[in-house]
Amino acid sequence: MNQDDGRNLRHKARMERKKALIDAKIAEADTDTGILLVLTGNGKGKSSSAFGMVARALGHGMKVGVVQFIKSRTDTGEEGFFSRLPGVEWHVMGDGFTWDTQNREQDIATANAAWETASRMLADPSFDLVVLDEMTYVMKYGYVQARRILDDLLARPEMQHVVVTGRGAPPELLDIADTVTDMQPVKHAFHSGVRAQKGVEW
Repeated sequence: MNQDDGRNLRHKARMERKKALIDAKIAEADTDTGILLVLTGNGKGKSSSAFGMVARALGHGMKVGVVQFIKSRTDTGEEGFFSRLPGVEWHVMGDGFTWDTQNREQDIATANAAWETASRMLADPSFDLVVLDEMTYVMKYGYVQARRILDDLLARPEMQHVVVTGRGAPPELLDIADTVTDMQPVKHAFHSGVRAQKGVEW
């Protein structure tokens, strides 16, 4: 037996063990239910990941609702693409970044109006997936009562999936989430003076 043959045999044995472990885990997962996913952290890609799930859901013929908190621009590529597709209800309901508005009362009123739309979707079993983009900020800054948000999320239809994005997700949201991803930056072109690029950042 040469060196390559030995390596191939060891690789096969490792993959057989790995497959057995994974197959056992898959067999144990026997529950179907709606998932609450939280995508947080300072790294790029939280909203992009959520919109990837929008595409995935639409590919399965599912109905999707999107509410964008904080964000106000309506010329993004994702909105331009998804909002004109059947099966998507899309709302951009922010006034812009908090450092731009500089008006807490306005931000509170805007966030609560947005939550009314989100709450309607969360109570409607016809929505298979609801994306609450940048929603962590309205909890973090206390714009919408945290208890109201948590109660609406917990009372949603059994098979409804929800994705929440934004930095600084509060602990009480993480506690009720089923899946949490904390995206951390390693490198970003903006820090080298590169402005936000169409098709990549917006």
